[in-house]
Amino acid sequence: MSLQSQELHNLYDNYYTEVVAKKRAIAAIQSVDHLDALTGGNLGSVLDVGSGEGAVLQELDRRGSARTIDAVEISASGIERINSRHLASLRSVKSFDGYTLPFPDKTFDTAIAIHVLEHVEHERLFLREMARVARRVYVEVPLEHTVRLKRSIAAGRPFGHINHYTHARFLNLLETSGLVVQRSRVFSNSLPYEQFLAGTTKGSIKHAIRSGLLKIAPGVASNLMVYLGAAVCVPQSTTS
Repeated sequence: MSLQSQELHNLYDNYYTEVVAKKRAIAAIQSVDHLDALTGGNLGSVLDVGSGEGAVLQELDRRGSARTIDAVEISASGIERINSRHLASLRSVKSFDGYTLPFPDKTFDTAIAIHVLEHVEHERLFLREMARVARRVYVEVPLEHTVRLKRSIAAGRPFGHINHYTHARFLNLLETSGLVVQRSRVFSNSLPYEQFLAGTTKGSIKHAIRSGLLKIAPGVASNLMVYLGAAVCVPQSTTS
């Protein structure tokens, strides 16, 4: 029996509309920028866990960041969209139950989960399974646990956000899931992403305020506004 609730499965099976796809295409560029910043961009063989409709896969393929890419996704509509991209570096796209990855131990150099963990009911099971199949794990999440948490919960619920993180809670989750955090960072959303959400003028203002506050007062900033947290980790077994 799958640990993924039927309610969530139904949500994601009908999730990838054209509007969502456009937003994810813009978000994918900034997410792969963050991935490159923390890993140096040399990913080797990659497993993308929770690939959605393949926007991140498309960007990885375009940049040549990975030698090979495999993808797993719970949504049938997402898998269909990934296959329609015909990416040169993509070896396989498989359906999974949200927790059990259909690969032997240490198959991949890098496993990534970008804007997936906030949707996951059993986070540590998910992270331990990533650590089982890869030598390195990269995770990015929105840091939505701010002073306006109730607002974040309401805004994220239609998109299946069931977990809300501070940067410290995010790192603690990784460290209590059998992972050793090598590098982590808090990022602002990119200017194109802010402008897509709020329009050219308002988005420019929001980007200037968000990125400026993060530079001068990072502790205050992440308590007041939503940012993105990212970390590159290795399994504890490889460091002992």
